[in-house]
Amino acid sequence: QVRLVESGGGLVQPGESLRLSCATSGFIFSLSEMGWYRQGLGKQRELVASITISGYKKYADSVKDRFTISRDNAKSAVYLQMNSLKPEDTAVYYCRFGNWWGQGTQVTVSS
Repeated sequence: QVRLVESGGGLVQPGESLRLSCATSGFIFSLSEMGWYRQGLGKQRELVASITISGYKKYADSVKDRFTISRDNAKSAVYLQMNSLKPEDTAVYYCRFGNWWGQGTQVTVSS
């Protein structure tokens, strides 16, 4: 059974950082492309970042140079380091593998 569990969200001020984690189980993580998505209130869910099995990373233009995706195959986990957070980064952040999604973690950036 595939399971994705996000953690690390919270309330921060603009300019601060957060690190999201996604713990996974039920599939061969090291052979799987992983992605982070987000959905703001009233907005469509959008890709934030993805990482292939070889470590190739892709980012949305809005988060380039601020966010970093990484993976730890030994822990079957994927991470999203978010720096210089902005109010427009406020959203529920989801981890994705194929057609499976985590439950999401709320990130709120507000002064």
